[in-house]
Amino acid sequence: MTPEEKARREIDRQLGVCGWIIQDRQEMNISAGPGIAIREFPLTVGEADYLLYLDGKAAGTIEAKPEGHTLSGVERQSAKYISALPVGVPSHRLPLPFCYESTGKETQFTNLLDPSARSRLVFTFHRPEELRRLVTMEKQLRARLRELPPLNAEGLWEIKKKAIGNLDGWF
Repeated sequence: MTPEEKARREIDRQLGVCGWIIQDRQEMNISAGPGIAIREFPLTVGEADYLLYLDGKAAGTIEAKPEGHTLSGVERQSAKYISALPVGVPSHRLPLPFCYESTGKETQFTNLLDPSARSRLVFTFHRPEELRRLVTMEKQLRARLRELPPLNAEGLWEIKKKAIGNLDGWF
C-alpha cells in the first residue's frame, strides 16, 4: 500500500466514525444519508480526493496527502477545487464553504463562511450535523466576535487582555 493509500484508508475510517457515508463516484447516491463523502470526484480543474455532500448538495472537499506531508500550502490546491464544480452539481453555495486537508494523522479545516477564513488544525472531521449547522448560520463565530462591544479592560491583568485580544484581534 502506498503512503497516500494508507492516508485514504485512515481518512475513510475517520469519516465513517464521524457519521459520513463513503462512496465511490461510480456508485454514488447522494440521497443515501445526510452526509456523503464521494471519493475521487472529477472537477473542472482536476479531481477532489473527496467531495462532501450535505443533504444532497455539495458543501466541501477533502484533499488527502500521505502521512508526513506538510499541509501548509495545500490550501492553495483546495482553493482551486472549491470553485470548480461541474455545471449542474447541486451545492449549498459557491465557492463551496468547507475544505479539509488531511494526512489521516493530521487534519486542517477552513470555514470559508468566516469573514477572515483561515485553516486550522482539527482533531478529526466534523459530523455532517455540525457542517449543516455552520452552513445555515446567519453569521459565523468570527463575525459575531467583531460585533462585541468594546472591552472595558480596566482592572484586567495583562495576560487576560492578551487572551481576549487573541480572539481574532478583537482587543
